[in-house]
Amino acid sequence: MSENGKIITRFAPSPTGYLHIGGARTALFNFLYTRKHSGTFILRIEDTDQLRSTDESTRAILDSMTWLGLNWDKGPFFQTERLEAYRETAHKMVAQGKAYHCVCQPEELEKKRKRALAEGRKPKYDGTCRDKNLPATPDAVIRFRCPGIGATVVRDMIKGAVTFNNEEMDDLVIIRQDGHPTYNFAVVVDDSEMAITDVIRGDDHLNNTPRQILLYEALGYAVPRFAHVPMILGADKARLSKRHGATSVMAYREMGYLPEALVNYLVRLGWSHGDQEIFSMPELIELFNFEAVGKAPAVFNPEKLLWLNQHYIKECPAEKLAELATPFWKEMGLDVTDRRLAAQVVSDLRERAKTIKEMAAGSAFYFMSDVAFDEAAVKKFLSGDHIATAEASGAMFAALADENYTKEGIESALRDFAARTGKKLKDIAQPLRVALTGTMVSPPLDSVMTTLGKQKVLERIGKAVEHAKRAGQA
Repeated sequence: MSENGKIITRFAPSPTGYLHIGGARTALFNFLYTRKHSGTFILRIEDTDQLRSTDESTRAILDSMTWLGLNWDKGPFFQTERLEAYRETAHKMVAQGKAYHCVCQPEELEKKRKRALAEGRKPKYDGTCRDKNLPATPDAVIRFRCPGIGATVVRDMIKGAVTFNNEEMDDLVIIRQDGHPTYNFAVVVDDSEMAITDVIRGDDHLNNTPRQILLYEALGYAVPRFAHVPMILGADKARLSKRHGATSVMAYREMGYLPEALVNYLVRLGWSHGDQEIFSMPELIELFNFEAVGKAPAVFNPEKLLWLNQHYIKECPAEKLAELATPFWKEMGLDVTDRRLAAQVVSDLRERAKTIKEMAAGSAFYFMSDVAFDEAAVKKFLSGDHIATAEASGAMFAALADENYTKEGIESALRDFAARTGKKLKDIAQPLRVALTGTMVSPPLDSVMTTLGKQKVLERIGKAVEHAKRAGQA
C-alpha cells in the first residue's frame, strides 16, 4: 500500500504500435481493480525505445483507452522526460557498490554467449568488469550487481508463489552507453517514485519480475504486489496475432463494434462471475477480483464478440446508434442530415445487425435519391407478371388513406390484395422489396415502407417499374 493506504496502479504501454487486444485487457483489469478500491490509475508511456516509438502510436493508445472508457487519473507520463532521474539513481547505486561500470564490447559479449551455449552453460554475463571498479567512460554501460546466491520469490495474486534462483540471473545492464535506461531499471524507478502499490501486467513479464524485485530491494524501495495475467490465444491455441484477425482496438471501432461490447468481451477473457455473460461497467467495478482470474491462457472467440456486439446494438438508444452510424454513412457519400429519419432507420435494422458498419451498409437504400438495383434481384422479382404486381401494388398504396398508412394498415392492405388476386403474400412482397430497396434482403417490408413514407414509396415503385421495363424484363 502507499503511505495513506491507497491503491495506486499504472498501465504502461510502449508507443511502438497501436493498442492491441492483450494490452487493452491489461489496462481494463488495472482500471477495474483500481476503481473497485477507490484508488488512483496512472497512465505512463514507456517511450525509451526511440527508434520505434512514435507520436502516432501514442495518440492511438490514448484514443483507444478513451474510446473504451478507461479514463486515467494521472498522466500520461513519458519516460523520455525522466532520463535524468534514471541516470541519477544509477550513479547512486554505483557509489553504493550496488552497480558498476562495464566496458565489455558487444562483439566480445556475443562470442562469450555463443561459447557458453556450445558448452551447455547459461549464456549470462560472466562478471568480467564486476570487481574492477572502473570509472565512467563514454563506452561504458552500468550493470546492476545481482546477488548470485539465494532465491527470489514472486508472490503473485493470480499464480501464487513463483520461485526463481538468483544464480540464474546475471548482472543486467541498467544504463546503456547512450545514457538511456533499460526496461527493467526504468520500470522500477518509475513505479517506486510514482508509489505504485500493485503491478498488473501480462505474464510475458513474469521472468522480468525477480530482477525487478532485486532492484527494488537494492534501492530500498517497497516491493509492490504483482498480478500476471495469462496471455490470449487464437482458436488454434497459438499466441493471438494478426493472422487470427484484427488485434488493434481501434480496428474494432472501424469495423463497427461498440466499446461496451469490447470491454464486456475483454473482461471475460480470463475472468468470470458464475455464468453471467453481460456486465455493465458499474457491475464490473463492483465484482472484479483476481481470485476469479484463471491461470490458463484465454482463447479469443470472434463469434462471441459479435454476439455481444449485437446485444449492445439492440440495447443502444436509437439516437446514439444513428450518431455512431453517421461516419459510415458519410463514408458512402450519403446525406444523413435528417436525424429523425436516421433514428428510425437504425430502429428498423437494430434487431439483425451485428456491427454498426453492417447496419450502415444495409440501410444505405433509405438515404438514396435513386435506388441502386441488384440486377439479379430485378431479373428474379421484377420481370414478367412481377412488374404488373408491382404496378398494382403502387396503385393500391396510392389509394390507401394517409391515416391508414401504418404498419398495421400496410399489412392489412397487402393481405387484402393477396386475397383478391389469389397470389401468395411473398409473391407480392418480393417485387415490392426489390422496388423499394434494390435488393432481395431488407428489414421487414412494413418497417421499410413506414420509414420511407408514402410519397417516397410511390416514387420508388414507379421508378422501379420503369427500370424493369427499360431493362427489357417485361
